[in-house]
Amino acid sequence: MNLSIKTLLITFITFSTLSAFTQNTNKELFKKIDAYLETSVTNGFSGVVLVSKRGEIILSKGYGWADRENKIPNSPSTVFNIGSVTKQFTASAILKLVEQGKIKTADKVSSFFIQTPIDKRDITIHQLLTHTSGISSRTGGFRYNEASKEQFLKEFFESELHSKPGKKYQYANANYIMLTVILELVSGQTYSSFLKEHLFEPAQMKSTGYKSINFSTERLAHGYYYNRDGEKWADWGTTQQHLPYNNEHWYSIGKGDIHSTIEDLYKWHNALKNNVVLTKKTRKIQETAYVAENDKMTSYYGYGWAISHSNRDTKIVAHNGSNGLYFADFVRFIDDDVVVIYITNAFLGSESEYVAREIGKMIFNTNYTAATISKNSYQLIHEFMKTNPSTNAEKLPDFLKKELKIEFNDHAILNRIGYSRLKKEDQPGWALELFKLNVKLFPEDGNLWDSLGEAYLKYNQKEKAIKCYTKAVELGSEGSKNTLKNLLKEEE
Repeated sequence: MNLSIKTLLITFITFSTLSAFTQNTNKELFKKIDAYLETSVTNGFSGVVLVSKRGEIILSKGYGWADRENKIPNSPSTVFNIGSVTKQFTASAILKLVEQGKIKTADKVSSFFIQTPIDKRDITIHQLLTHTSGISSRTGGFRYNEASKEQFLKEFFESELHSKPGKKYQYANANYIMLTVILELVSGQTYSSFLKEHLFEPAQMKSTGYKSINFSTERLAHGYYYNRDGEKWADWGTTQQHLPYNNEHWYSIGKGDIHSTIEDLYKWHNALKNNVVLTKKTRKIQETAYVAENDKMTSYYGYGWAISHSNRDTKIVAHNGSNGLYFADFVRFIDDDVVVIYITNAFLGSESEYVAREIGKMIFNTNYTAATISKNSYQLIHEFMKTNPSTNAEKLPDFLKKELKIEFNDHAILNRIGYSRLKKEDQPGWALELFKLNVKLFPEDGNLWDSLGEAYLKYNQKEKAIKCYTKAVELGSEGSKNTLKNLLKEEE
């Protein structure tokens, strides 16, 4: 046989063998991830996931319901609120202005607004992008309340700085709202129109935007939350129903509430990867680790992205976001050419935040299997209460440990449910037992002793109430002092 033909044949066989191996590996990976998510659906999991490996989509699928009442399932084309994943688009829009030569990241806020006060004159665009402006996370109002651009600017300039500009990282949504003000001022366009023209259209993203909708509203995922007072899941509706109908949206815009699909977000990843919307140089600038997000320096903030490294020392560029109901996580394992995009419309608890990372573990460790996502903690407690008398309250922590697969350590949950039941129960029952259990679990929390005292007062057990309020005061609960003082006066 001719040597060159033999070499080609060996190469072809080797390539075919590797290709078959890769296909089998990807199929196994699909089955593993899909099983993890499907079994979680029985516990209330609802959302969408896309996994890509070296340019090949391994999984792109919806789970649970986009609209429970109308039985519309989630799918890869379902549109979700992506929370603070929005920030990468605002950052990219600002960098597009830089590419156009209209601004520099070193430009100061005072060069755009003559009313800038002395303490904020040196804040730069770079500092706004990296959350190092010193602006407090408390600046600005509730995202869905109406606020004009002028109102936001007034609050921004009159606010008290958390730290001196450029000295400290402090994640604050107001940074990205201010960037949006600057974007509209410099470009002469609205935020929505600029993003559409310069980012979404070049990336062929047809189901992504801030408030505008040009598709069937049936594609919008409803947000669901567990109502602890009603003791059942409730429909919040869609983000579009909560955003101000006019332009008074300046507590929301730029920092969150863009809607998108996993399909569109994957198009965005490819547009960045292939330098379709930003140049390679600009993308490198955007994905640079500028400032540590934590004391351990395990994660850094770039421009609208968080930068970290895996335990294999490969680069990860990611961002997550939530409005309290929806949660999105966009994780790009840059050196591995792997992408995991995850969005949910029914937040179950802390495990809902780690889905993309759990999938990442399964991708890079074939021996790893993720545990099924647990039910919502409030739902679990209510289910226990419905099937047990209040005298079994002390069995609740073991039940939760078994279901949640971790020690129950949230001081607030039992307290909230206790107050909810206190409104409904005329005789001592679950409310009182929950408060008693809570102080047993967390005896050093003065606020919990205050709550137990309040329950004892309702049931006319004054001596026990006084002991609880006394303990609360000893533990530093300032709000308990007046109540204790009045109760002791009555005893005189």
